[in-house]
Amino acid sequence: MKARNLIRAVALLLCAYMALPTHAQVGELRQNFAIGVSGGVNMNSVSFSPTVRQKNLMGINGGFVARYISEKYFSMICGAQVEVNFSQHGWDEFYEDYPDLKYTRTMNYVEIPFLAHLAFGKEQGMQFFIHAGPQVGFFLGDSYTMSGNWGDFTGITVEQHDKKVDNKFDYGIAGGAGVELQTKAGNFLLEGRYYYALSDFYGNTKKDYFSRSAHGTISIKLAYLFDLKK
Repeated sequence: MKARNLIRAVALLLCAYMALPTHAQVGELRQNFAIGVSGGVNMNSVSFSPTVRQKNLMGINGGFVARYISEKYFSMICGAQVEVNFSQHGWDEFYEDYPDLKYTRTMNYVEIPFLAHLAFGKEQGMQFFIHAGPQVGFFLGDSYTMSGNWGDFTGITVEQHDKKVDNKFDYGIAGGAGVELQTKAGNFLLEGRYYYALSDFYGNTKKDYFSRSAHGTISIKLAYLFDLKK
């Protein structure tokens, strides 16, 4: 619980930073606005309690990006970025002792991250950047694949197999880092990002089986942005 409270506090601080008016910032003012598209892959797992043994499940992500650069403070370029993405999450169960048992669940979301954008480097050329901020998601639907005779085995958690999603609103913290190449033809970005869900998609009351069912996702993303105002 302490770790979760700390993450929530960080998210509130990031939100406060992005909400500050321009005149409250100290630095060389900028008014750079860019939009574009992004796409990549997700490596997904779910934090279950009780534990479900699993390996990473690959999914896709992609969508639209809008970024506003507000100032340059010494060597740090400061701004905010918002995205609207289609993203696949879920899990892939894996049992070394029972290789015939297979179960995967793919869960589709529309996700909206609100990110602070901090970059270092040349304003025309190569930059290193950091992203961090809150993210919300809306569950669209899911699908699963299953094989093996699960009824022949005991001591394996199976309550998640036929259980429908209880909570369709997802929220958590996203953070990542990457490099950006700014050219006359546009801006090209490569980023690695991690998403840590604070919400559970199954019910987590005392009467529910799972007390924790939250997404954890590592993403690799490519993006292309072009400047509308610079």
